[in-house]
Amino acid sequence: MEFKHYSVLRDETIEELNIKPDGIYVDGTLGGAGHSIEICKRLSEKGRLIGIDQDSDAIAAASERLKDYMDRVTIVRSNYSDMKNVIHNLGIDKVDGIVLDLGVSSFQLDTPERGFTYRVEDAPLDMRMDDRQALTARDIVNDYSEMELFRIIRDYGEDKFAKNIAKHIVQARANKPIETTGELNEIIKAAIPSKVRATGGHPSKRTYQAIRIELNHELDVLQDNLDDMIDLLNDEGRICIITFHSLEDRIVKSNFKKNENPCTCPSNFPVCVCGNKSKGHVITRKPILPSEKELEENSRSKSAKLRVFEKEFK
Repeated sequence: MEFKHYSVLRDETIEELNIKPDGIYVDGTLGGAGHSIEICKRLSEKGRLIGIDQDSDAIAAASERLKDYMDRVTIVRSNYSDMKNVIHNLGIDKVDGIVLDLGVSSFQLDTPERGFTYRVEDAPLDMRMDDRQALTARDIVNDYSEMELFRIIRDYGEDKFAKNIAKHIVQARANKPIETTGELNEIIKAAIPSKVRATGGHPSKRTYQAIRIELNHELDVLQDNLDDMIDLLNDEGRICIITFHSLEDRIVKSNFKKNENPCTCPSNFPVCVCGNKSKGHVITRKPILPSEKELEENSRSKSAKLRVFEKEFK
């Protein structure tokens, strides 16, 4: 199956990167190289792109798509959490721009055996971004305690029926292990009132999001590595991050704000004495959203938000 991924907010991201022809850029979520190929088109022979992805299918697809630019491209199979080491191992100290597109690719959603989608009934419960990882969604569904399931569905899925969904999962697996997306869908459906199911979208959406986030440590990876990525930027370098749900967006918004104004002094202090220095400034006071045209072409872009931070010129 061809690796497909509609690169959400592609043109807006490329514009906000302020690409320098001789610059060095990192795509930390390479995917099908939709953003990367547009970066490469704007690079001179002296420019460089480093693409990082943990998905082997993405690596293969991106390598093919970028084959005409391989004189200026380096592709590394890894998680963007290791970006600092990847860059430094290539002998690079600083970069001019970083892109993160945190969405699940269309290929991942549309490939049943990957187990990411609730829209296929007989797929295995997998959801791994990196198939080298041993733990799968099946393990979480069948091995986590009721309290642990409740916690992740409440916190990562923001589902008000989290307690009842967790209870139903534990009751169902007592008879036999839950193996497929169809089985899990039926369990979730039974845990949600019929009136809510009639108007609230697919009942499994929030639970699947929660399991995927827990399995792939998505929020922890984002939270723990934003500061390092900003530190990797050259002066006037920019980091562009596309998020797809409020949990991610909240982390990015808060981090950018903190890096712009890290002062911890009480507001009544006449001067700053904490010594924390601003790393730069937020370019997007409000997030950039998909255009009407993009929404018509790709309904999956509906929840996308782009935020941009620029490293301070010193």
